[in-house]
Amino acid sequence: MSPGILGREIASQLGKSPDKWPTIYALSRSKKGDFPPTVRHTFIDLTSSATEMAQNLKGVTAEYVFFAAYLQKDTEQANWDVNGDMLQNFLDALETTGAASSLKRIVLVTGCKQYGVHLGPPKNPMLETDPWLRDPASFPPNFYYRQQDILRKFCEGKNGGKVGWTVTYPNDVIGFARGNFMNLTTSLGIYAAVEKELGHDLVFPGSERFYSGFDSFTDAALHAQFCEWAALEPRAAGEAFNVVNGDVESMQNLWPRVAERFGMRVKPDQFVAGYGTQGSSSQLADVAPVSVLAEKAGLEGRVVPGKLEQRVDLLKWSQREDVRKAWDALASREGLDKKAFDEATWSFLGFVLGRTYDLVVSMSKARALGWTGYKDTWTAISDVFDELEEAKVLPKRRST
Repeated sequence: MSPGILGREIASQLGKSPDKWPTIYALSRSKKGDFPPTVRHTFIDLTSSATEMAQNLKGVTAEYVFFAAYLQKDTEQANWDVNGDMLQNFLDALETTGAASSLKRIVLVTGCKQYGVHLGPPKNPMLETDPWLRDPASFPPNFYYRQQDILRKFCEGKNGGKVGWTVTYPNDVIGFARGNFMNLTTSLGIYAAVEKELGHDLVFPGSERFYSGFDSFTDAALHAQFCEWAALEPRAAGEAFNVVNGDVESMQNLWPRVAERFGMRVKPDQFVAGYGTQGSSSQLADVAPVSVLAEKAGLEGRVVPGKLEQRVDLLKWSQREDVRKAWDALASREGLDKKAFDEATWSFLGFVLGRTYDLVVSMSKARALGWTGYKDTWTAISDVFDELEEAKVLPKRRST
């Protein structure tokens, strides 16, 4: 596994049961965070060759593998190339060392890019049986498809086909890991803290459509519990699962809670004014993912491309002189980690909040097999804010 947000939580979850998981290898280029005593950190560069990885994996054996690595590139073709190669070379390295002979299950962590949520409106609710977007004339390559094809082929040919595989599709992950590309909650908390420092009301920086629409989030700790369950559940072999909290949320419900958490109020007329110089608007892909089902669903001629609308372009906001000075003052006064601001992922938060469509993810498939895990989304966000306070990324709440 790779100790980013999701990998870190998987290691922590397995570490809670040393009788069940006596030795856990956390594989990455750098050691991030504290792990239980049963976790051994092993260096590996997943962008290296299978031969080089095999050298790093000498002496490492495992029955269960959780692959949660992801490397963001500038184009979808580059994502296809590098992320597919990472998985293929890693599996080849396991073959080289002989570790593959002891495998029982491989859990691959992907995401709801499976449904094209990064391209525009998907079909709602999203179901694991929804068609893959493989038409190259309409959609860019999707590296999750390549990874799943690689995984299936490997497992079918290994140990007489006795190696099982399971794939997870989390969405809009709530968790904490330093320097992670998709660091949603950290960026959200810093945005609110700086706006308070500036003396402003809390303005939603994304689209009005998304503010009143619906989204499904994944708590990283809950996802880790699911991965442990799925690895050991015989009926989960050879299956892919959506993994979200179990509720469906809306920013019109969450945003006032964020404001209250930081001792602020939501700007009452936040959607009255236009975008102005702080905002931005752009179209996403020319073809929306839901279009593949337009004929069957009776939506021909009604599907339009998705947009990305930011009332406050967060990347531009993060570069403003007054914002930088406010963060420096806040961080100095409260003893915060000053690097956290530059490690925050402003473009990613802007994308999540700027979408103009709903994301409703069904948990019915996992529920039918007996999975009962659930996490209230606001509780998940609040818990991570607590963690960020302890890590000195966010200022401590003042008692009132």
